[in-house]
Amino acid sequence: MRPDGAARAEYVAAFREIAARIAATLVPLPKHALPIKMYVAGGAALHFYTGTRISLDIDAAFSRRIVLPENLEVAYRDADGAARLLYVDRQNNEGFGLLHEDAHEDSVLLTLEGIDSKVLEVRLLSALDLAVSKVGRLADHDRADIEALALRGMFGSKQFRQRAEAAASNYVGDLRRLQNSILIATRIVEDAAARAGQAGLKRSP
Repeated sequence: MRPDGAARAEYVAAFREIAARIAATLVPLPKHALPIKMYVAGGAALHFYTGTRISLDIDAAFSRRIVLPENLEVAYRDADGAARLLYVDRQNNEGFGLLHEDAHEDSVLLTLEGIDSKVLEVRLLSALDLAVSKVGRLADHDRADIEALALRGMFGSKQFRQRAEAAASNYVGDLRRLQNSILIATRIVEDAAARAGQAGLKRSP
């Protein structure tokens, strides 16, 4: 897929520059070790899907353990002229969020100009798995992110709940708060789907 039409060109360019810097360090690797897959989650993935919410950091995991280059910060100016900084979150840990065991396998290849996918595959968590990953914390911006994805009809409430519960089944500990968060998030998806349906009816002749 390519970035959503609403994605900000300046943000996409900054992200592409960071990806290019990572890819440049991988070129010397033997061909049998390539491509390295970069799995993108968080606000960066959300922006590529919806064009909403600019994130300062990139949450990413990789298919192999790699030593990231030092210069993974890019300063840029947004369309409104504001100075912004985009960087890779080196502390990102998928183990603390809710993630389905097939999330990497089901991720979506993101096509970025100038990035050779034979060296570095930039992949977004699927819209469904991205929404599920928001359940673990379910802060205000996580709820808004789930809503933004659901409003675009990328998944339904039944599909969402099944995926979230399947993901939760692989976690241990006191799951009561997590299960309650799944119920809350499912209602967010239901409400968003209903609103999207009503908007569609109003637009119909």
